[in-house]
Amino acid sequence: MFDKKILPPRILQIATLTAGFALLYHHTIFKLVIDWSADDNFSHGFLVPIIAGYMIWHYRERLLRVAVESSYWGYLLLLGGMLFHIAGNIGAELFVQRLSIILTLMGLTSILFGLEVLKIILVPLLYLLLMIPIPAIIWNQIAFPMQLFAAKLSSDAITMVGIAVLREGNILHLANTSLEVVDACSGLRSLMSMLALSTAFAYISSLKNTGKWILFLSAFPIAIIVNVFRLTITAIMAKVIGPETAQGFLHDMSGLIIFFVALILLYFTQAVLVRIRFLS
Repeated sequence: MFDKKILPPRILQIATLTAGFALLYHHTIFKLVIDWSADDNFSHGFLVPIIAGYMIWHYRERLLRVAVESSYWGYLLLLGGMLFHIAGNIGAELFVQRLSIILTLMGLTSILFGLEVLKIILVPLLYLLLMIPIPAIIWNQIAFPMQLFAAKLSSDAITMVGIAVLREGNILHLANTSLEVVDACSGLRSLMSMLALSTAFAYISSLKNTGKWILFLSAFPIAIIVNVFRLTITAIMAKVIGPETAQGFLHDMSGLIIFFVALILLYFTQAVLVRIRFLS
């Protein structure tokens, strides 16, 4: 990948551009980390850069075989990233500022290593989109319909296990308590986490493209299934043990358990797809 004669100046170029990137974006990245810490809906953001790094490392042998040829297209991408950064700062729009990080990284990759390298790591770079919190105005437009949808499915599931329930919008009335399907229980939080996982699973899997897409899209039904399961289990615990189990430690623990159940379902989906001959 590197010619020994050009290695020293290349290292200097990489170091200079990396320092410039850190200087330009350290405030934006700091605010992004603060949002991950404060907003449980995007706490998975801490893992996204790590997983993206692993996705690139997974194809390290292929990358080492690619000839390094700087591309002028990288300067256009870099210019786009700078324009996004300027526009985001002028308009105080964090989402646009954060998008500029990905555009800038794409531009720097093209300038330093060429378009062939960019093509190989394009998916991991685009994967970084999952670490950027969705603007509240968009999030709320998606979350509330999903709350109603989750409440309806959960109401049907709770009825099927023999528990009387009355649904009013996103509120489930049981005999001894009421369960409100709040934003955290809408399934959107689970969906964001599952998309982060299914994308990584699909990218590093040995499946053909069709199989990769199926594995990626499986995040949607899995997120719905585990969320309805969580609400149903909460209703059962509230009836059998007591209404206090619908909140507090047991409720928080159920969220962690459900995440591992979702992970198992995703792994099972991949295992099934691998066994289907025309997909693997």
